[in-house]
Amino acid sequence: MRYIFIDSLDGVNRVGIVENNRLVEFHLEEQDSKIVGNIYRGRVTNVLQGMEAAFVDIGESKNAYLYVKDALPRELLYDGRIYKISEVIKSGQEAIVQVIKEPSGNKGAKVTTHIEIPGRYLVFTPFSNKINISKKITCSKEVESLKDIGKRIIKDGMGVIFRTASEAIEESVLMEEYDILYNIYAKIQKEKNFLPCPKLLYKEPSLDYQIIRDSYDDAMEKIIVNNKKVYDNLILMEEIYPFKFSNKIELNTDFSIAYDTGIQLDLKMALQRMVPLKSGGYIVIDETEALTAIDVNTGKFVGTSSLGDTILKTNIEAAEEIARQIRLRDIGGIIIVDFIDMKNKNDISTVLSTFKKYLKKDKIKTNIIGITKLGLVELTRKKIRRSLSKDFYKKCPKCEGRGNITK
Repeated sequence: MRYIFIDSLDGVNRVGIVENNRLVEFHLEEQDSKIVGNIYRGRVTNVLQGMEAAFVDIGESKNAYLYVKDALPRELLYDGRIYKISEVIKSGQEAIVQVIKEPSGNKGAKVTTHIEIPGRYLVFTPFSNKINISKKITCSKEVESLKDIGKRIIKDGMGVIFRTASEAIEESVLMEEYDILYNIYAKIQKEKNFLPCPKLLYKEPSLDYQIIRDSYDDAMEKIIVNNKKVYDNLILMEEIYPFKFSNKIELNTDFSIAYDTGIQLDLKMALQRMVPLKSGGYIVIDETEALTAIDVNTGKFVGTSSLGDTILKTNIEAAEEIARQIRLRDIGGIIIVDFIDMKNKNDISTVLSTFKKYLKKDKIKTNIIGITKLGLVELTRKKIRRSLSKDFYKKCPKCEGRGNITK
């Protein structure tokens, strides 16, 4: 069974995805608290030449930061020259920026001037005239077909990215969504010259709609919503975009994740350092400021035939669980995985292919960089929102996050 749940209570939305009776994604959102995807008319408050970045006041509690590569205007993007931040933007200047990373700790939001507006099937890219296709679409005929459609639907040299969901979708539907996204951008352009500054020009749809938009497919059995207002808003969103899902929505005011033991158990485990495996082995996950380290251990699992077989089975089971935990905990940045040492090259290949297979289920891009000389698997995952642990925990004022007691 695969379904989405939206548990809305006291101004907080708890949105998750369940696959095969296991929780694979969970997002916590206080209404109007998320700003990723929002587009603002902001004012540059400070240009830091030593950092090749600028601070931009977007009207939030902390100024956002804008790197030079994200500040380049469209006409300078592809000329091959390396620019300094002082050549691109000046203090006091106004700029239209989009949030691409939530604020975290003492850091403000990360922004870009290269606006992108996502839909269900397309991402509208006005700062590029290119037609790009999701790498998850592997059929060469489909890729060529989408490129041809892209050439026919784009206007004013404003490009598009065809998302994975666009595969086998009729051209008329794709064209309709492109026009909707084009009109949203046109409206933003009209608003940018009107006071005040800073000003919110475009608000990304609520998290519940984003999850449905990005994760819904034919295999999704249902979407459970326990709040009538949220339910009505989702139906309204369906009327705006050419993406239909209302036949799968169930309004169930009695639903609550507090009474679902499976969801509660998986959520509890996602907040623990140690995660047990069915075989008796376990993995340990340590999130730090710089990176996340994951260690695999055989634990109580002793196997039945040989040490090599025991290690292989543990690593394969761990690969699946680690992929699920990365997605569920929303871990971003650098991730290092220390699988149990394997001598056989075929075993190493089997574990890595298993790991890649389960990582592909994650809609957020994850890249396996390779294996270090110490046998550690390096990977990176795009960091967009705060990790799950930061939604539930705050740093201890006594130990400042060390988690140790002084002797």
